[in-house]
Amino acid sequence: MNLPTTFEDLIEAAHSQHLYKSLIRQLNKDFLYANIDLDFDDEILPSSLKLLLHETVFKLIQHKFVDYLNLLYIIDVSESKIKALDGSDTLYLSEQVTFLILQREWQKVWFKNKYT
Repeated sequence: MNLPTTFEDLIEAAHSQHLYKSLIRQLNKDFLYANIDLDFDDEILPSSLKLLLHETVFKLIQHKFVDYLNLLYIIDVSESKIKALDGSDTLYLSEQVTFLILQREWQKVWFKNKYT
């Protein structure tokens, strides 16, 4: 499996394989496990998804860092990918982490669809 390298590629792949709703459900499930109050509607537009997710990640980094780390653990975002990011600009960092979260959630959805 080749992971999408941009948000647009990820959304296009999700739509073309009819897995966009599954991606949203996986996000909702993992946020619920992390005890973070964020629930996306199945019909959310990709631009709104990106904006809300980015805003939430930014707030977690700024105000609830332990919850942020717990979320990354539950979603299973690669620690090495997180460590490779430049943390000098929190806004840019949260944008990159948002994409890593979506990328990992997409990977989970894709594998579940392929092997079940």
